Amino acid sequence: VQLQASGGGLVQAGGSLRLSCAAAGNRFSFRLKGWYRQAPGKQCELVATITSGGSTNYADSVKGRFTISRDNAKNTVILQMDSLKPEDTAVYYCKADQLTPSGSSWYDVWGQGTQVTVSS
Repeated sequence: VQLQASGGGLVQAGGSLRLSCAAAGNRFSFRLKGWYRQAPGKQCELVATITSGGSTNYADSVKGRFTISRDNAKNTVILQMDSLKPEDTAVYYCKADQLTPSGSSWYDVWGQGTQVTVSS
């Protein structure tokens, strides 16, 4: 699978951004998972994930402000980010699980990352 992330940018605190991750590949060989982020000097952390059935999971720091959704027909995962804070500044990555050719296990595939910068 190939993942193409878009939608990052510069926004003032309190503003909104919408990230999109489009997956290309055999739809039966991957599972879109969601979004992670990495701020300078910090470890990569989960932001939000969503299952194919629509169950969601959010980091405590973004609950109530971010909304993850998916369009299974378009193989796309969307992250709507509202009420942004300077601490949300990071490179955001979308992630998928890719099935190995043998079909026996899964491995992580990451998109190229998109920069989100929130000014105070």
